[in-house]
Amino acid sequence: MQDDVKNRVAQAIPDAQVTVEVDGNRAAIHVVSEYFEGMSRVKKQQAVYACIEDLIASGSLHAVSIKAETP
Repeated sequence: MQDDVKNRVAQAIPDAQVTVEVDGNRAAIHVVSEYFEGMSRVKKQQAVYACIEDLIASGSLHAVSIKAETP
């Protein structure tokens, strides 16, 4: 699951440095990318959620924390 989440985010967000920690059905995702420049905190999180929304909908992931920032 950890590699799947990391790959999804890395493929969707240009030049992203992605760190993912999964514990059961909980995930902590940290993404650093220039792509986020000028985006609000909510827009950054929405961009990351879009990569994993099917995992959340299916219940594979229940709780997700996201830290998305520019370098």
